[in-house]
Amino acid sequence: MKTMQTHLCSMGYEAISVDVPLTLKTMEDAYLVLEEKISKHISNKDIIHLVGHSTGGLLIRYFINHTKYLDHIGRCVLIATPNKGTELADQAMRYSRMFAKVFKTVESLHTESSDLTIKNINNIEIGAIAGNKCNLILGKLLHGENDGRVTVDSATYEGVKEFIVLDYGHKDIHHQYHTAEIVRNFLQTGKFYPDEKE
Repeated sequence: MKTMQTHLCSMGYEAISVDVPLTLKTMEDAYLVLEEKISKHISNKDIIHLVGHSTGGLLIRYFINHTKYLDHIGRCVLIATPNKGTELADQAMRYSRMFAKVFKTVESLHTESSDLTIKNINNIEIGAIAGNKCNLILGKLLHGENDGRVTVDSATYEGVKEFIVLDYGHKDIHHQYHTAEIVRNFLQTGKFYPDEKE
């Protein structure tokens, strides 16, 4: 997310990239790191926006479900996030339960994970961006349009305010200036393309 941070800073945002342990640790472990980081950067009247890529988007959802700073959260953008889980995690867990014990985030990524439960939080607007350029080998194992890791269908869910599909792959979608522009639009207006008619 360093590239996204650079792009958003160039657009006038104070953007902070948080390094969270999302591979070998649980979602709760990552949440505690994020909560501590945010607590150091927030004052009584601050509103912060959250932008996450892939599992980082799931962390944002987990954060919203558990944080004491809910009143300080503005808008959120989830980029290439497997909001309904991913078949790749299901396949990995079928292949070896040991895989999930080592790579603990896999538990949060399978399609029946309890971490995917979404609270109905009316005052937080969430936008989701999916990619549809399947330029990774594992994408061939997925059913339907996908970015090489996450299907377009899994990148959205009921309650998302805005949803858009971009022609990028999973590993490059969050590095694109175009993606950053769309993120900025949503953070400012609640729409990816604010000039479009309803």
